[in-house]
Amino acid sequence: MLTRKQLELLDFIKQRTDRDGVPPSFDEMKDALDLRSKSGIHRLITALEERGFIRRLAHRARALEIIKLPDAMEKPGFTPRVVSGSRPEAPAPRNAMPVQAVHAMELPVMGRIAAGVPIEAISEISHHVSVPGSMLSGRGNHYALEVKGDSMIEAGINDGDIVVIREQNTAENGDIVVALVEDHEATLKRFRRKGSMIALEAANPAYETRVFPDHLVKVQGRLVGLIRSY
Repeated sequence: MLTRKQLELLDFIKQRTDRDGVPPSFDEMKDALDLRSKSGIHRLITALEERGFIRRLAHRARALEIIKLPDAMEKPGFTPRVVSGSRPEAPAPRNAMPVQAVHAMELPVMGRIAAGVPIEAISEISHHVSVPGSMLSGRGNHYALEVKGDSMIEAGINDGDIVVIREQNTAENGDIVVALVEDHEATLKRFRRKGSMIALEAANPAYETRVFPDHLVKVQGRLVGLIRSY
């Protein structure tokens, strides 16, 4: 079964392909479905491909091919739509909390961060990810990183997770931070200051705490959220 948005996108691709002979661009799909970014289109395209409705063709522009359609769309004149009715609303359950719209923001994913042996710092945007606005802590810039390694598993941070980082250059003892070591190695660790020394602590007994003179460690941001794909 397809979602409403998946049906809308499939129908739009079919109509434009029938009319123009080529599928629409991702920008055209985004505008047609009233989405804020092309990352939502990428997710819908992937879902349609996984369900066998479309196929992406390599080395071709606008490389989409419709393989099959849902039974309902085979009927002439079919256009996906939202059906609204006049059924009265059911009473809310006792002690029910009001439902509020979730405000989401697109954050750049700035490559991978090591939760293990530090890797070279990465500052290029690889893609974007939607993050609930409630996850963003206070004012300031935020960005996201993909975790590589298992040194922070006892803090609930696993290999492959996306961490949301608030950009800042200071930290309190106990904060989990993105630390730049000697200007070329980036790592995700718990921050501890001991006089003029900085300790970067793992949350996995298999990894040793690394200690550096404070001038060799630059805090790049503090962990404020985490996104996990199952």
